[in-house]
Parts: sequence; structure tokens; C-alpha cells
Amino acid sequence: MPGEKPANKRNYKREYAKFQSSTKAKKDRAARNKARRQAERAGAVRKGDGKEVDHIKPLSRGGGNGRSNRRVVTRKVNRRKGSK
Repeated sequence: MPGEKPANKRNYKREYAKFQSSTKAKKDRAARNKARRQAERAGAVRKGDGKEVDHIKPLSRGGGNGRSNRRVVTRKVNRRKGSK
């Protein structure tokens, strides 16, 4: 009916607080950004080339940010992998 609110309205503010602003989330984001900058300096990726720095063992599962845990892959491959 017109004017009715949906039963399952998402609380974006709560989701942001839970997943984006925690101390661990900030540290992981900083580690991902650092890995990207290092790959750019090495010439492995360029801005806008559609490639991403993939952590073989994800940071969310305790993986590190060392060179042996990183690889450059396409966006499609990295999104398909998720946090497996």
C-alpha cells in the first residue's frame, strides 16, 4: 500500500558502525591501501587499470601484508574469490 514503510528496512548507520569504523576494520583498510601503493610504486598496477591487489590469505582471516601474501589480479577474479 502507498505510504507504508517496508518491514525490513536496513539500518545503514548501525552497519557502518559495526563493519567500517571498528579499529580492526580501519587497520585492515590501511593495510590494503599500503599494499596498493607499494604495487603502484613497483609498476605492477596503475590507477584505473582494473587490477587489484589480492591478499592470498585475507586480512580478515589473519593474513599478513607481506609480499608473499599478495598478488595482482583483475577485479573480477578478486570479487569472485571473496574471503575464501
